[in-house]
Amino acid sequence: MYKCCIFDLDGTLLNTVHALTRTMDLTLARFGLAPITEEDTKIFVGDGYKNFVDRAFRHRGAAEEVIKKAYPVYVDYFRENCLYQVDAYDGIRAVLAELKARGTKLAVVSNKGQEQASENIEYVFGKGYFDLILGEREGIPRKPDPAGPLYAAKTLGVSPAECLYLGDTNTDMRTGAAAGMDTAGVTWGFRSREELEAFRPRYMIGDPLEILRIMGE
Repeated sequence: MYKCCIFDLDGTLLNTVHALTRTMDLTLARFGLAPITEEDTKIFVGDGYKNFVDRAFRHRGAAEEVIKKAYPVYVDYFRENCLYQVDAYDGIRAVLAELKARGTKLAVVSNKGQEQASENIEYVFGKGYFDLILGEREGIPRKPDPAGPLYAAKTLGVSPAECLYLGDTNTDMRTGAAAGMDTAGVTWGFRSREELEAFRPRYMIGDPLEILRIMGE
C-alpha cells in the first residue's frame, strides 16, 4: 500500500500553461521575436527554464548568443507572472483533501525554481498544505535524475516502494522509474497519452478521482 503521493507540478497538479506562455512571450518580445502558442509551451517545458528558453528561442530562429542573454530576462518576467491564471485541474482539490484525510503524505517535486514552485502551490492550496515542496535548487539535480523524489521519500520517512509518483511527461515517467517508484501518467496535462505509455507507467490516469482508487489498493 502506498503511503505517499509525489506529484509533478506543471501539467499534473496545476494548469500553469497561461503563466508560462505569457512569460515566454514577453521574453521573446524583448528580443523582437514573435510569440509562441500554448501548444508550443506544452511541448517545450518540463526540463527547467533554460531548456524552455532554448527551445522557444530556437523555434523562432534566435542565435545562441541571444538565447544566453534571454535567460535572466525570462527569470525576471517569471517572477512577475508566475501566478498568471494559475489554478488546480478539476478534481485535484477534492482528491488531495481525501488523501490528507487518509493520512497520505503529499509531496511536490518540480523542475520549476524553488521559489516559484512554492509560490504556485501555496497560492492555490495554502501554506503548509503539502508535506514537502521541492523545486529546482542547488545540490539536487533536475528530473529525470531521481535525486528529487528520493530526497522527498527520505525526508517524509517512507521507502521508494511506498511512493506513487505522478506526472504528465516522459521526464516524469523516467524520473519515477529511476527512483524505484511506481509511476502514474496523467492525461489531463501537457503531453499525450502516447508519450506516457511509451515509458510503461504502472498506471494511466484520465481523471484525478482514479488516484483514490489506486491509493486504496
